Amino acid sequence: MKINGNEIRPGNVIEHNGSLWAAVKTAHVKPGKGGAFAQVELKNLLDGTKLNERFRASETVERVRLEQKDYQFLYAEGEMLVFMDSESYEQLELQKDFVGERAAFLQDGMVVTVELYEERPIGVSLPDQVTLAIVEADPVVKGQTAASSYKPAIMENGVRVMVPPFIEAGERIIVDTNEITYVRRAD
Repeated sequence: MKINGNEIRPGNVIEHNGSLWAAVKTAHVKPGKGGAFAQVELKNLLDGTKLNERFRASETVERVRLEQKDYQFLYAEGEMLVFMDSESYEQLELQKDFVGERAAFLQDGMVVTVELYEERPIGVSLPDQVTLAIVEADPVVKGQTAASSYKPAIMENGVRVMVPPFIEAGERIIVDTNEITYVRRAD
């Protein structure tokens, strides 16, 4: 689908210079002299490189629609993560690096959304929040009454997160998988 250069929004996937790019940031610039343009920060979906590009309103770019499929996480095997298509039961193996540091939040049976372009995986979206147990939390320091006195804690997946002082080892908390931050205590 063709769109004008000034219609590119963050999150859009476009075909540019023979590759697939995701728009990370966009800024619309109206210089005193000359025509307006969109300054777009792009990230290559195939190799991860970044590019800053200017698109004029008169230019058109090809917006790509990615197919989104739900996959269930089965298990990790060495550096590979194994997922299963929820409909066809076909298995998909992805490198841990492909998912990145958020791979630590994968749990058995968790449903993730895999974005595909021409049957090739481009991205993986985890649920925004997961529930994990705290295995180690620093003791509360007496006299720390400042409102923002968070303390470090280590969750069952080995990831360190800052939690409020009342959270102790053994408790279950809800964590934001995008920001890797404490959200609230789990019920």
